[in-house]
Order: sequence, then C-alpha cells, then structure tokens
Amino acid sequence: MKKMRSLTEAMASVKDGMTIMVGGFLGVGSPDLLLEELIKNGVKDLTLIANDTSFEGQDYGELIVNKLVKKVYTSHIGTNRETGRQMNANELEVILTPQGTLAEQIRAAGAGLGAVVTPTGIGTVVEEGKQILEVDGKKFLVEKPLKADVALIRAKKADRSGNLIYDKSARNFNPIMAMAADLVIVQADEIVEPGELDPNFVMTPHIFVDFIVGDDQ
Repeated sequence: MKKMRSLTEAMASVKDGMTIMVGGFLGVGSPDLLLEELIKNGVKDLTLIANDTSFEGQDYGELIVNKLVKKVYTSHIGTNRETGRQMNANELEVILTPQGTLAEQIRAAGAGLGAVVTPTGIGTVVEEGKQILEVDGKKFLVEKPLKADVALIRAKKADRSGNLIYDKSARNFNPIMAMAADLVIVQADEIVEPGELDPNFVMTPHIFVDFIVGDDQ
C-alpha cells in the first residue's frame, strides 16, 4: 500500500467524534502540521488522549482552545488555562491519570493486554470507581487499555515503507501510540528511501504506519 500522502488527503481520514492520540510532551515531538490541518478542517467532538494539553496557542493545545475536544485523557493540564476553564465550566470532560499509568494504558492497548495492574493511585481519588485487585496482601488498581481510532505522531526520519526514527526525547509517547490506534498518520521531518535507515535505530516498524506526510507541506 502506498503510504505517502498529501496533508489534505491524510487528515481527511479524521472525522467528527473520533478518539485520537497525539504524540508529544508539552509540544516536544508533536505533529504540528497535522494538528494545524485538523483545526483547519474543524473536526469536532473529539476524544483526545495525550500526555498533557500543551499550551494555549500551540499545537494540540489549540484543539482545546478551539473547542474541538469533548473529552481528554491526560496527566497534566496546568500549562493550558483554557483546559481548566472548560473543565470547571463543564464544557470539557477531563480524565486525569498519573503519567506512568497513562503510558502503560496506551502500551497495553498496543500489546493486546486486557488491563494494567498498578499500585499508583491506591488510597487517592484516582481509585474512585475502579476495580481493585489484591495480590499477596497488596492492593492494585486495574486500569483498562486506551486505544484510539487515529494516532497523530511525529518522526525525525521515515522511509517510504513507514519505518520511523524519533529525535531523542521527542520519542516520548510517539512509539507506543503508533501501536495503539487503528490508523496511524505520521508527520516526518525527513523522508528517505527504503533501506537507507539503519535498522538498529528504527523505533517504530513500518507495519504500524498507515500514512506518511512530509514536513515540507
């Protein structure tokens, strides 16, 4: 299957009401071109899965500002005041999750696991409404996997087959999100021919990637 797509063509696959994952950590490693196109298209009623809600006026933080998101699973909202405002006004549902648990929930979906069992959150508001499992006298929360319709991720390099390399810490959530969505759209800073990437440095194999958009669009 041809994976190279225009920005317009690739992002036409994202529809109202979908659940999307967006890679990045406070914008580092986030696919800004894909997000700009998403905002331009006015796709709404989205459920967003992301480490944070970034900043007002920047990348996926703008999804919140433009009120395109109805629900967000995230570990941090403090850098985007609009997220807190919408949450307090009951305009946005926010599911706050410890960062490590969020990452494990995404990884579990990609690995086909039924749940994540973790002690994080026991004895706090995090445990409210969740199943608690006791193992050897110790309590654990049972956290369900998080899967998306679409993952929007960013790579430093991609070959035309879809093998990906990330830039240092910009890999953050990108590799696990590439495994946990039905459709994976990649914004690549550089695109090379198959065979040009050293396989020892490939972090996401091509089998997980559906569409690739060049950074020059």
